[in-house]
Formats: sequence, C-alpha cells, structure tokens
Amino acid sequence: MIAPVAIALTAGLLGWAYQALKPAPPKICGSADGPPLTSPRIKLDDGRHLAYREAGVPREEAKYKIVVIHGFDSSKDLNLPAPQELIEELRIYFLFFDRAGYGESDPNPSRSVKSEAYDVQELADKLQIGSKFYVIGISMGAYPVYSCLKYIPQRLAGASLVVPFVNYWWPRLPATLSNEAFGRLLAQDQWSFRVAHYTPWLFYWWMSQKWFPSLSIMAGNMAIFSPSDLEILKKWSEAPSVGQEKIRQQGVYESLFRDIMVSYGQWEFDPTDLVNPFPNNEGSVHIWQGYEDKIIPFQVNRYLSEKLPWIHYHEVPDAGHLLIFESKNCEGVLRELLQI
Repeated sequence: MIAPVAIALTAGLLGWAYQALKPAPPKICGSADGPPLTSPRIKLDDGRHLAYREAGVPREEAKYKIVVIHGFDSSKDLNLPAPQELIEELRIYFLFFDRAGYGESDPNPSRSVKSEAYDVQELADKLQIGSKFYVIGISMGAYPVYSCLKYIPQRLAGASLVVPFVNYWWPRLPATLSNEAFGRLLAQDQWSFRVAHYTPWLFYWWMSQKWFPSLSIMAGNMAIFSPSDLEILKKWSEAPSVGQEKIRQQGVYESLFRDIMVSYGQWEFDPTDLVNPFPNNEGSVHIWQGYEDKIIPFQVNRYLSEKLPWIHYHEVPDAGHLLIFESKNCEGVLRELLQI
C-alpha cells in the first residue's frame, strides 16, 4: 500500500508544481478571447505587432523626432508634461509605443535586452520617421536605451535615460557599490530581483504565491516613493490618465514579469562597454537621476557616468523617481537632449 500512496502523492505534487510554475497563456489583443484592438499598430518582420501613439507636431513637419520608451507597468498612453509652446516652437514629434506584451503590443516569448533595440528600430522604419531619431527611456524603459546604444547607435541622434533602471548583477559594477545599493532596497524587492536573476523559471510562482511578500511596487507599498513622488501621485489620483486599464490586459506574465526577468537577467554586454556614439559631438547622451529616488539608487548612476564621461549626468536634488512628470524637469530633459 505504501508504494501506490507514495506514487500518487508524488504525482500530485508534480502536478501542483507544474501548475504553480506555468503561467496562464496570454490573451492576445484581437484574438477571439482577447481584448479588442483600439490603437494603430505596425507588423514586425517576425509577425508580431507593436501598438503606437503619435503626439506633438505631425511627423512630416517635425524637426525633432523622439521615440519615448515607457517603464514598468506603464504604456504608450503615458503623458509627458512637455509645454505645448515648446513642442510647437521646436517642432517636436513624439512616438510612444507599447513594449512587447504591454497594452496592445503582441508578447514576445524570445524577448531579450537585444530585441528591445530592434523593436525600436523596426517601429521607426515602418513609420518612416527617418534615418536618425532621439530616444528617451524612463525607469525600466531605459534598459532598451542601453540596448539601442549598443546595437543601433548609428540610428540615434541623441538619447536620454531618465531615472534609469539598474541591474545589480552587471559584471563590472564594483561589488561594494552593488551590495550597498542593493541593500537600500526593501527586503521583498531584493528577494524578487534575486529570483528573477538566478531562477527566472521560478519567478511566476514567486510573484503569484501568498506566503512571502513579493515586489513592493505591485503591492502598492508607498514607502518606495519620495515626498515629491507622492505629490505627483496625488495629482494623478485626482485625474487618472487614459489607458491604464490596458497595460496588463494580455496578462501580467508577458508584460510585467517578463520585463523584470529580461532586465535583471544575464546581459550580453555591460554598460561600461558602451562606446560614445557621438565622438564629434553631433549628438549627446544623458542620465537624469533624482537624488531623493528611493527606487533607483543614485550612487550607481553616478558611477556609470564617471566611467563613461561622454554621458552628461544630471542629478536633480529635490526630485524622486517620477521627476520627468514635473513640467520643469520634462522641459529640461527635452532641451538638453535636443541641445537647445
């Protein structure tokens, strides 16, 4: 009797483990059981679609064309508070898009740091915005900018990394700096990033289980925000932005979870390996960091800018993680990027 019971228990445990580790299939936009399509999309060469939104002046009339790359749990519907007078004066065209798995863009099971750059390039080509364009990456949307600097530098007219994401396992990051910065994070975030880096196959289970606290930002833990961030969040709560309900509509695994697994996984390059794409000062690269940012430690981005002196480093003393959503800071980011 013992052997059959043991076999049954083992089979049951394996079945439970399989279900716990296996994410639900995504609900693809436009499919029979998926969300409806409400945005324009382009079709990539691999068959996937990217949804996009255009803003600013018409692309045919624009002097400056900027691709804006959203961060974690965000989408193409983010609202940059750039002054309208500035947009019209400088003739700025903005191209926002949903990254793979977010909003109305198809998931990418082969998503990687490298694939992010080629998604940007192909989107730009399909919409014919020109041989060169600017990129702004916000928070986790900055790792695609690192990818652009590595894989498609010849396509860039300039780049800004705003409160850029940090991978604590970049190989050339000094251990003392990495450990100090990592130690500033909440314990639950440290564990979430460790799981994403070392055992990504367990990440879905980790984010779904209820025994231990997982990622603080998804749990609504307000302790991760600075006083200036809380003021911005209060304004947002009074006038919710459009499209928030679409961000995770195809499933949290293909949007949020895969984003974390890719960004905190093993990279093919280290940021300090990057080469200045503008040796003749025909363009510029910028890092914008809030000194009061509790999500991204300023010490790491300071270090990167010291190792790469061609990157212009801007540390805003009274700003937190949401610095670009203050109009004066947004204008500063644009003026510095466009060298106005």
